[in-house]
Amino acid sequence: MGGPQFPKVAGFQLVAEVGGGGFATVYRAVNIETEQVAACKVMKLTEETTDKERKLVEREMRIHSSLKHNNVLEFLNAVVVEVKHRALYFPGIYMLLEYASGGDLFDKIVDTKGLDEDVARIYFRQLVSGMKYLHSQGVCHRDLKPENILLDAAGTLKVCDFGLASVYRLKGTGRTRLLTEKCGSLPYVAPELNSDKPYEAEPIDVWGVGIILYALLAGYTPWDEPTAKSEEFSSYVNGEAFGCEPWTNFSARAFSMLTGILTIDPEIRLRFDDIVQHPWYLESSELEERANPVEIAERLTQRIRENGELTVAAPALTDEDDPMGEEKEDEDVVMTSSTHKSQFTQSLMLFSQTQSGARYTPHLTRFYAAIGPSLLIGFIKEFLESANCQSRSIPPEKNEHGDGEVYRLRIGGYDTRKQKFKGWVDVENFKYKGTEGSFCVMRRDEGNPICWRQLWKRVIQSESVEPHVLKK
Repeated sequence: MGGPQFPKVAGFQLVAEVGGGGFATVYRAVNIETEQVAACKVMKLTEETTDKERKLVEREMRIHSSLKHNNVLEFLNAVVVEVKHRALYFPGIYMLLEYASGGDLFDKIVDTKGLDEDVARIYFRQLVSGMKYLHSQGVCHRDLKPENILLDAAGTLKVCDFGLASVYRLKGTGRTRLLTEKCGSLPYVAPELNSDKPYEAEPIDVWGVGIILYALLAGYTPWDEPTAKSEEFSSYVNGEAFGCEPWTNFSARAFSMLTGILTIDPEIRLRFDDIVQHPWYLESSELEERANPVEIAERLTQRIRENGELTVAAPALTDEDDPMGEEKEDEDVVMTSSTHKSQFTQSLMLFSQTQSGARYTPHLTRFYAAIGPSLLIGFIKEFLESANCQSRSIPPEKNEHGDGEVYRLRIGGYDTRKQKFKGWVDVENFKYKGTEGSFCVMRRDEGNPICWRQLWKRVIQSESVEPHVLKK
């Protein structure tokens, strides 16, 4: 008899790890009978798991399962496997969630460039719509940041991760309460959390929405933390920042919106009802009115196309009359086509040509190289260590399709905002229509996707890797 397995969750079987962070790991899960795909967030249970840790996850599930909105990642189901059943199944709390096939929104944005205002406004409106709904349900998210903003197969924005969410207003009575718990990541938290005083819920999330809007427009977050310790924040408070980029690049209305949202005093900070009446928010957009997913995807990725980054992630590896991926698709793509494949995801180039065919790859932090995997993984490891990034080699193992080996590095470190990041570097052999070498994907588990993209750029531009990177 074999060892423990993952349980089925509402008919879904866990098939591959796709991410994680904190105390949880996220897997792709498939329902073979219905050909549906979901995400499964797993918190492992051990004999050392405390009651407090369990209660936090139970609170997250209770809040998330009550939310139903187009811009909130849907909670589908959950099962709990207790430690006493560890001989049969891996103990844990298994949360089945909607699969965001479009990946990270911020994976498509050029650092230091951001998006043009028309595209940014589309996603900002969706974010505000989702947050207004949360607050109508009496829920404060408290952890808005780039890594918690995803896209589905149609390109719709989804707010995710309710691990720090809290109910601040009872739906039955309408009675509200102040919050006291200090939580969130320093670059994204509101300045009033520097105090020990209880705080009002809505202004906290409004501030988080403002940080997201700034990052959409500028391509990076504005400061390390909202205190005097940060020169950038101090410059914002005294107004010196407004004479410099990126503030000088914003339109007058966008500038007004940002400064209204990022008002230091929560008492006079814009509220969500104010935001949706702001002139910048209300500007008409032919792009949004046409609602063409291909056009939106192309505008979203326009700047990474222009600077050549998308060419690195998705180079032309076939003849012009035989477009990449048209010849065949691997079994994974065939089975999950109804979930992953759409005009939007195909326009985003979220399908990579691999040895076994076109494969769904939601990470644009990938590249092809003209050298073998064992040599490439060595060059990458050498560079990462020189860049003060910790790395640990994992013995090669079969890929999930069983047709080749994957060389892996587990990597981690701190980004320019002093925030922790973790992830994987996967390298496997690649041979297709006369092109032979390696296919590398850098998968982020934890941390800011903007900074992860910066790390990917440093890898492909490094002295030892760059000469071997395949481009169009």
